[in-house]
Amino acid sequence: MICDICGQEGARIRRITRSYGKGEQLLVIENVPVVSCPHCGESYLTAETLYELERIKLHRQSFAVERPVAVAAFA
Repeated sequence: MICDICGQEGARIRRITRSYGKGEQLLVIENVPVVSCPHCGESYLTAETLYELERIKLHRQSFAVERPVAVAAFA
């Protein structure tokens, strides 16, 4: 895959977990595809991924499953 930032071949898709909001409004989305380039070190989301994230956030009741989450503070 070619990196959109530096134009070099070798970019890979990694799957990450992103969280949006906080408290009662917290939404955690797993397996978000992120393009990561080993040459320039940049990671970015494609337009298609951003569109899908917005769709999931808008219709969170349809997609989300409630799970207990352990939370720890740094420090």
